[in-house]
Amino acid sequence: MDVISGSVRDTLGIGRRLAKFLKAGDILCLFGGLGSGKTVLTKGIAEGLGIDKNKVTSPSFVLIREHRHARFPLYHFDLYRIKRPKDILALGMDEYLYADGVTVIEWADRLGPFLPNGYLKAEIFVKDGSMRRLRFSSRGRRAKELLEKIL
Repeated sequence: MDVISGSVRDTLGIGRRLAKFLKAGDILCLFGGLGSGKTVLTKGIAEGLGIDKNKVTSPSFVLIREHRHARFPLYHFDLYRIKRPKDILALGMDEYLYADGVTVIEWADRLGPFLPNGYLKAEIFVKDGSMRRLRFSSRGRRAKELLEKIL
């Protein structure tokens, strides 16, 4: 499923709408280049969960940020600085996946063979200026249910 966003505001709105259907244990894997809008989409998801979007920043230097004061905790990973998939194991990421919150993983391609079994995939493509194409697909039963709800 493709969705066109014409602005940062649109991308935030897509994230907010998506958050309405999220449950504890859901995983979103975000793919896209630098500046494509992965963190903006995450801010929208956070806002939809009841988190101040201004508290959501790219966790590039700390790899994970936890936001617990919401409908569900939000675990926000940014794997940009991960060079080898096996380095993921040192993060303890498995403690967050399928736990009591929603997990959003930016630069999920860095997971390689460690991608989770089930997740909603969002690929973000830069079109022109602030225009983005978000392509959603599912991996696993729960992600398929989620995708059907947001259609």
